[in-house]
Amino acid sequence: MIKWLAAILGYMYFRFPGAILGFIIGSLLDNYIRSSGGVFSSLFGEQKQSVSPGDFELNLLSLCSIVIKADGQVSQKELDYVRSYFVQAYGKERANATFRTFNEVVKNRQVSASNIGRYLAARTKYPTRLQILHFLFGIAQADGHVSEAEAEIIKNIAGYLQIGHRDFESIKAMFFKNADYAYTILEIDKSASDAEVKKAYRRMAKKYHPDKLGHMDEAYKKGAQEKFTKVQEAYEQIQKERGL
Repeated sequence: MIKWLAAILGYMYFRFPGAILGFIIGSLLDNYIRSSGGVFSSLFGEQKQSVSPGDFELNLLSLCSIVIKADGQVSQKELDYVRSYFVQAYGKERANATFRTFNEVVKNRQVSASNIGRYLAARTKYPTRLQILHFLFGIAQADGHVSEAEAEIIKNIAGYLQIGHRDFESIKAMFFKNADYAYTILEIDKSASDAEVKKAYRRMAKKYHPDKLGHMDEAYKKGAQEKFTKVQEAYEQIQKERGL
């Protein structure tokens, strides 16, 4: 399944040759060889002290591919969403190199969500993993609807990333609006007092503040801002409902 998905992405977006692209790909592959297999360590469980930028990008792209195929369909809008996100985060040439390397390195391998999730959980900060979760829901919603199959796959990935249940439900509620979605985003019950609502808002605003991802690229900071905005909107919605 990964082979044909990578082939689609490669054919649609990355047909141009060039010395610069070859150099970038070669550098990435050299880095993987020097680090005992690079992305293979995340796919098959080998433990390392930290995750390199190249490994992170390939692991993230692997999770994207799992979500895209979760409902048995490959949506053009979802592919475009991933493409746009990677270009915004890393620039066109680096994004192209990542997709090409993904195609070359992973096309004959079975991608394991559990191994990738556990690998990233041990090597990334919690706010980064929350942003990964938000990004995966964004992919699923890119075609206008998050299917039950997609939501279940993302829930499993969240577990492997060691994201807490309430944090998962909070981010999920940013994409699934029901009667109590604002309370779910703030991780409180509807029976919470006004003081508890205010306290929850401050806590969640601090958790999702964009400064938490100050070490990441602009696309991730933008995603953090989106979560932060959703928290503000949830708080305002509760205040409106309560006439405060």
